[in-house]
Amino acid sequence: MTQTASETSPETLAALEADLTERIDAADSDAALEEVRIHALGKKGVVSERLKALGGLSPEERKTVGPAVNGLKARINDAIAQRRTVLQERALTERLAAERIDVTLPVRPAPVETGRIHPVSQVIDELTAIFADLGFQIAEGPDIETDYYNFTALNFPEGHPARDMHDTFFFNPKEDGSRLLLRTHTSPVQIRSMETVEPPIRIIVPGRTYRCDSDQTHTPMFHQVEGLVIDETATIGHLKWILEEFCKAFFEVDNAQMRFRPSFFPFTEPSMEVDIRCRRTGSEVRFGEGDDWLEILGCGMVHPNVLRNCGLDPDRYQGFAWGMGIDRIAMLKYGMPDLRAFFEADLRWLSHYGFRPLDMPTLFAGLSQS
Repeated sequence: MTQTASETSPETLAALEADLTERIDAADSDAALEEVRIHALGKKGVVSERLKALGGLSPEERKTVGPAVNGLKARINDAIAQRRTVLQERALTERLAAERIDVTLPVRPAPVETGRIHPVSQVIDELTAIFADLGFQIAEGPDIETDYYNFTALNFPEGHPARDMHDTFFFNPKEDGSRLLLRTHTSPVQIRSMETVEPPIRIIVPGRTYRCDSDQTHTPMFHQVEGLVIDETATIGHLKWILEEFCKAFFEVDNAQMRFRPSFFPFTEPSMEVDIRCRRTGSEVRFGEGDDWLEILGCGMVHPNVLRNCGLDPDRYQGFAWGMGIDRIAMLKYGMPDLRAFFEADLRWLSHYGFRPLDMPTLFAGLSQS
């Protein structure tokens, strides 16, 4: 490019500086300001081109034009930097205004204060505390079971009508015709324990169970706890004492009058259903008083066939077992009218019926503290 005298004259440079300054002042964002910088000082910018052309001037001309063009470059650089500072301060002010926090608002409660333990988890902890005090251990097993552990080993013969009472969820048949299933009770864990643990055995088995049933008091998935005692001297008297002590501790009453009615379960003989004395007032049920009765569990002496199926000699060992619904006894104790609400994940319901997370149930401090 050939530099002409008119392009580097003081008047031309002054006009150029005025134009660039106006553009800089008009830039309202970093992007717009960057476009002005490139137009003025980029590789092909109007100021950069004049600097490149200085080499084509005579020494005398460079002495005059050089300082003028370099001075213009310096002033444009300073103007751009000042405008960038103004834009950054304005953006910061706008952001602070948009993200302003009212420090006079109350502090939000911590998660440990607002979080709640689900009633099912609470009741399992209560059961664990009570039976641990009575010398029982916790046993667990798989939710997906075989027909053998869920039925056959528990003295349910093939085609037995009692199998139909369980409304079982079956999986698709395997190639050999066998079918896995979702356990209908936690009793398979009793079988697995008797197969692997040498008596004496004292366990409780809390866990999820599954049946094809759904209404106000039944759900397809529910929670159950079973207990098992196997030794050489276990009697119905021991069974009655354990259940009475449990009911007094769980319902937190001084007296838990119970009655045992004959019933039928394939895995126990004799089998009994247990009622507890109560008083009904509207939708409220109070235990340890009144003249009414409410069924809460089933129990019995372990059937000799079940002992044989587990490799135990019924002439030497005997025992008893019981089972109850965890969701059901939670409803009875804490006054929940509908079982389906247990599984709807409604935070309002959980906030009302839930328990503070750090209030672990103990027999010493009290089971339910909220």
